[in-house]
Amino acid sequence: MKHSYYLFLLSLTLFISCKKDAKYDIIIKNGIVYDGNGGEPQKIDIAIKADTIAFIGDLSNEIAKQILDAKGMAVAPGFVNMLSWSTETLIQDGRSLGEITQGVTLEVMGEGDSMGPLSDSMKIDFQKSQGDIKYKIEWNSLSEYLIYLEKRGVSTNVASFVGAATVRANELGYANRPPKADELERMKQHVRKAMEEGAMGVGSALIYVPGTYANTNELVELSKIAAEYGGMYISHIRSEGNRLEEAINEVITIAKEANIHAEIYHLKVAGKDNWYKMDKVITKIDSARKIGINVTTDMYNYIAGATGLDAAMPPWVQEGGLQAWRRRLKSNTISIQVGKEMSVQQNDWENLCLAAGAEKTLLIGFKQDSLKKYIGKTLAEVATLKKKTWYETAIELVISDDSRVDVVYFLMNEENVKKQIKLPYMSFC
Repeated sequence: MKHSYYLFLLSLTLFISCKKDAKYDIIIKNGIVYDGNGGEPQKIDIAIKADTIAFIGDLSNEIAKQILDAKGMAVAPGFVNMLSWSTETLIQDGRSLGEITQGVTLEVMGEGDSMGPLSDSMKIDFQKSQGDIKYKIEWNSLSEYLIYLEKRGVSTNVASFVGAATVRANELGYANRPPKADELERMKQHVRKAMEEGAMGVGSALIYVPGTYANTNELVELSKIAAEYGGMYISHIRSEGNRLEEAINEVITIAKEANIHAEIYHLKVAGKDNWYKMDKVITKIDSARKIGINVTTDMYNYIAGATGLDAAMPPWVQEGGLQAWRRRLKSNTISIQVGKEMSVQQNDWENLCLAAGAEKTLLIGFKQDSLKKYIGKTLAEVATLKKKTWYETAIELVISDDSRVDVVYFLMNEENVKKQIKLPYMSFC
């Protein structure tokens, strides 16, 4: 009996020692793999070891700690969100579930504004303007912000452009004027420092204050610094509607004069009266590319855009920042003038609410709890409740909420979305 017991232990030991160790942590089998390089998809296996794709090929004879059967599914690398606004939500919850569950593994920030460099006065303003997400601003430079996120722990990779408006605000605040020579030089040094610390380039948003106050030459000069480091110029262009073609021309000019790769943020044609312009826009970009000007585009593949009610009001009333804007709106004379300008088509500034229509302007975010009852209603619906015009209602909401008020404008059409998706130089945000 004792002999049989030892024979059993010996056999068990030999069995365990002969068992093949798992070479990989995960093997994904039977999926259709799109590698992101533009080639035809392949039915192929993928092996993952720790945080690395360790092998791509036939893994039929390999074992792993976990095997995933991806039959009938597409397998692709993590997606890049070229326009992330998770700047604050990543502070609140670094898991970034809204991105990760859509397959996004890299979030790129910096559409006009970036989380650095910040002056002391900018930090005070940012602190005051915080809504539901409260946090201490424990950084000054853009790189310090990114390191701050990393130390807190984030599930996605993060990168950022340095905001042209942020650089401007450091030297000019919210003033509507060109920078003086010494101010422009300091702005360029802000860009240089950000590039040396790892920024992807310069990002502008030219329908928002104070970004809209920048002229083409200012943007060229900042972009020249980014170009020295192999960076990009990327822009929410000056118009996506009535002056769309002129705005495209400005991007092409900046790309040419700064000798820089330029990208158009979320290319779109806004407003039904402008939808016909898409073919002209594509022709214009294609023509620039044919003569060696490196212009690319990105897009979101749906017909609505999320921003604020600042995109429905003239830039002059917003000069000086949020509190100066609100003070002016409280003046009966000024609010009447603003309402007149909001209600008719303008050629020198972008009015997204007029382009979409108040009935297609959805209210999605308020700072004050008393106004959150309007979330999910259109501006037209709230105007009816208040027995006011849509523009009077928009003015009242900005004053009452002490914010720009978050909204969604339904501006585009599906046919143009389909045309854009086909462009070989298009990426996504």
